[in-house]
Amino acid sequence: MKILVINSGSSSIKFQLIAMPGETLLCEGLVERIGLEDAAFHYKAGQVKVHETGSIANHRGGLQKMAETLFDPRHGVIGDKRDIRAVGHRVVHGGDTFATTTLITQGVKDAIEACIPLAPLHNPHNLEGIVIAEEVFPDASQVAVFDTAFHQSMPLRARKYAIPDRFYSEYGIKSYGFHGISHKYVAEKAIAHLGRKHSNIITIHLGNGCSMTAVKDGKSIDHSLGFAPGNGLIMGSRSGDIDHSLIFYLADRLGYSLGEIQRLLTQESGMLGLTGYIDLRDIQAKAGEGDTACQLALEMNAYRIKKYIGAYTAAMNGLDALVFTAGIGENSALIRKMACDQMDSLGIVLDEGKNATASKGIRELQDKASRVRILVVPTNEELEIAKQAYGLIRKGV
Repeated sequence: MKILVINSGSSSIKFQLIAMPGETLLCEGLVERIGLEDAAFHYKAGQVKVHETGSIANHRGGLQKMAETLFDPRHGVIGDKRDIRAVGHRVVHGGDTFATTTLITQGVKDAIEACIPLAPLHNPHNLEGIVIAEEVFPDASQVAVFDTAFHQSMPLRARKYAIPDRFYSEYGIKSYGFHGISHKYVAEKAIAHLGRKHSNIITIHLGNGCSMTAVKDGKSIDHSLGFAPGNGLIMGSRSGDIDHSLIFYLADRLGYSLGEIQRLLTQESGMLGLTGYIDLRDIQAKAGEGDTACQLALEMNAYRIKKYIGAYTAAMNGLDALVFTAGIGENSALIRKMACDQMDSLGIVLDEGKNATASKGIRELQDKASRVRILVVPTNEELEIAKQAYGLIRKGV
């Protein structure tokens, strides 16, 4: 069964075509830096590689480029649209409606659209991917896999906010958690690598969106993102944790509308607001050239990660392993170094030589003196989505 997986992020689209159940990768691709003049399209199918740069204005343009390449007689791997049995979609926010993987109907699309205010940077792009996939692959089953599902195991003491109870009971206002597809995948890989079913692990997903999860015995018990994917760590354009009084100050004293405040905190803040750059590679390069704003932004970013490491270690009463993953977590030796610096009181000691050496697959970066294992585990949200989509279809749901 060939399953096409579409993973639309806030500024990128990843896609893979996977033959299940053998988990054979037929092709893969990435559209990144969407909205910028130097957006990039990458595609690989066996020995065939395509790399192009140029303006890709929005996610629709990126998805159309993906479809054109899949059918291209020179590079494509699809001769007939009916070869695609299912299209699996990452959907960031399922609200209270979805706790499991589901077949997409008009009602499901309506519910995903209703969650747009909870994930304004993601759910619109997720929904657009679904609509375009329905147009291109009308005979395929469309399947939604929700980032919020993995965090359903969080206990109420971690999910509930200290506001009047009616907002929880009547409106479902609580911490939902996000990046669950990635956190689930890398946690399972890390647990298998450690050979310890009973373990305390902190998974650190660092990309344009960033989050951390406390994983105890394979289950999410706390998570840095909450009701919507805007709090917690400092992200590409999202502020992460702020004093909520700031919102009232912006509205009452500075005259900002609620829409302007939402845009400010989700699209104009984070590393972009601190430096003028959204791509961490650009920020690291400028910091190396002496840009003080970029240097401070990197320090702030790492400091926030360290605070959550301390909090989650306390919540689990110990720590067996740190797991870095996603684009920044897997590739930025600098961020890993800064996040682990002066953490020896918690038993975290990084081997800088191992950290600076790039290699594929799961790798360990801790020093011999470290009581905590420090892992890089490449995430594969697309494979996790394909597995869940395949399982749903096999059940005949």
